[in-house]
Amino acid sequence: MSRLAFHLLGVAGLVGAFAACSAIGVGGDSSGFGGDDSSGGEGGQGATGGSGTGEGGISLAGGSGVGGSPSQPGCQDNPGVDDDGDGFADPADCNDCDPNVNPAAIEVGTEADGEPVDENCDGEVDNIAALCDGGIQLADPDPINAARSMDICQQVSATQPWGLLGAAWVRASGTALTAPTNQFGVQTTFGPNVTPRGGDRMLALATGRARTPDQAGACTSQSCPGLGAGNAPNGFPQDVPNCPGDPDINDDVALQVQLRAPSNATGFQFDFKFYSFEYPEFVCTSYNDQFIALMNPAPMGSINGNISFDSQNNPVSVNVAFFDVCDGCPLGTADMQGTGFNTLNNAGGTGWLVTSAPVTGGQDISIRFAIWDTGDTAYDSTVLVDNFKWVANGGTVPVGTVPVPE
Repeated sequence: MSRLAFHLLGVAGLVGAFAACSAIGVGGDSSGFGGDDSSGGEGGQGATGGSGTGEGGISLAGGSGVGGSPSQPGCQDNPGVDDDGDGFADPADCNDCDPNVNPAAIEVGTEADGEPVDENCDGEVDNIAALCDGGIQLADPDPINAARSMDICQQVSATQPWGLLGAAWVRASGTALTAPTNQFGVQTTFGPNVTPRGGDRMLALATGRARTPDQAGACTSQSCPGLGAGNAPNGFPQDVPNCPGDPDINDDVALQVQLRAPSNATGFQFDFKFYSFEYPEFVCTSYNDQFIALMNPAPMGSINGNISFDSQNNPVSVNVAFFDVCDGCPLGTADMQGTGFNTLNNAGGTGWLVTSAPVTGGQDISIRFAIWDTGDTAYDSTVLVDNFKWVANGGTVPVGTVPVPE
């Protein structure tokens, strides 16, 4: 059925069809990137945390433990011996009775009434590194700077044991992107009402143009074809049960980052915000553009490696439960002003959402942030990604996505 035929069905009927949609977990991905051999269970609730002023670890709300703990009862610090089993012995390890304290740890800010701890053994307490995204230009083609715009600052080196190992512009399948495109951009704002969640910049990825109407190269309509036909990762596009699907994707673009977790990290989180011209006419149709964050190794609870989905396991699209920025929606239309999505009365978006996932200390992971058109190249979508943070000493970090706390 064509887009026109869907349109003639009427918005009310399509929204009613969406109300009947439900979702179930999807099994593992056999691709080389994001597979999970076990079936994907229902996503948990995401970690919470506000915007920050530097790249330091955060404690997960409701988690156990903040920063390094005092020396373990009964621990005997033997010179030159790795007493706590964290891979470091004194004198490099400034507290060899606490595995969360060592030179490969991330510094965690001391909370009220907490005990100040020098987690990374550099002789200073709460020395959170400054953010690094100031001055990055809109069309900067360097994927390292794109990672910096999301507040991924520290790079692994001979003296830095954790952080960014590498970054690349790719298609959704992981195939290298051979030339720069205005389907990505580094934004200081997105319209007058949407500002970065951390630092001075945020990353924009789009199936059309990652530009606002006042910027060069912006799309002046609902649809601006981009990179053309692509190949989806295994298990995608993810269909929503009781809604039609389509196996073809187009205009897909992605940033892939390789990271090494700090030794005291138990997880990570990032914020994102999704917009689409497909709302509300094409809810629960085969044309639903999607955003995914594909993690490798895939954590338990992910869906084919994807860690960004709602509580019903719906992928991020116009079918997601968090679509609440539109005319008549709970969050109104202020976040669409000046973005290009406010030009016609047939677009919408989400508020800021936060996705979390677990890691183990020192683990190497990849995350592919990807967006695509499903079924055709029409009716563009954009996602903003920002405020990446490591969760340190916060107990178990679940896989899941929730609205950013007010």
